[in-house]
Amino acid sequence: MSARSEAARRPLIGITGRRFRLSLIEGSDERYGDRCIDTAMSDFATRIAEAGGLPVHLSYDTDPEAVCDWLTGVVVTGGQDMHPACWGGDTSVVRGVDPRTNPMVHDRERDDYEVAVVRAALDRGIPVLGVCRGLQVLNVALGGTLVADLPPGAISHLSAETAPTDGTVDHLVSFEPGSIVAGLFDGDVVTNSWHHQAVDRCGVGVVVTGRTADGVVEAIEVPGHPVLGVQWHPEWMKSSDPTLTWVVQEATRLLENRSHP
Repeated sequence: MSARSEAARRPLIGITGRRFRLSLIEGSDERYGDRCIDTAMSDFATRIAEAGGLPVHLSYDTDPEAVCDWLTGVVVTGGQDMHPACWGGDTSVVRGVDPRTNPMVHDRERDDYEVAVVRAALDRGIPVLGVCRGLQVLNVALGGTLVADLPPGAISHLSAETAPTDGTVDHLVSFEPGSIVAGLFDGDVVTNSWHHQAVDRCGVGVVVTGRTADGVVEAIEVPGHPVLGVQWHPEWMKSSDPTLTWVVQEATRLLENRSHP
């Protein structure tokens, strides 16, 4: 089999990211400071490629409906908080800061784009993995709501540790028997954690399949569909994390079904 034929059999996995001005990068040429760059953490592409997938980065300008006619998998990555207007939350606390000049604040363009990508993927039966913010996008895309700011508690969900890390022993996630995520792990698992928003009310068809001891949602699924959201960062786990391999395997299955209807 030719290299081209072999590549054609590998699943195409779309990875979402963020957009900000080059002026934020220390040492960048000031002549181009007002130009924007699209970016995603390279760990996602690296791990997807290692699992046998073909990773592609999705720009906000890539039409969700059109690109999902080509993709066989989608990964919605972490990043800024979702804007509360996305789920009818309290918008009075939102700062009016341009996300192009501060990539940590709300980015409505990214919110709208990722919600559209999720919906287009689900309409086509394309496997979706939501990571951290991506879990929250998945829930909101299906009509759910979020806790805008988790109150302090016994378990720290906004870790001070730097990536990559497997997290601290108190951040133990328990899974629902029979769920996708329970099948990926051998029992409870300690994970990393960098979030202060969380799932509140589940969207249509969404079920919670993983929690920490304080009740915070750590995994969601849509039973009967290849859809998984995890609140931790599998791309930054030091130990083996099977969730990125899972989306590649599900995408491969979809690709094979398309080839042999």
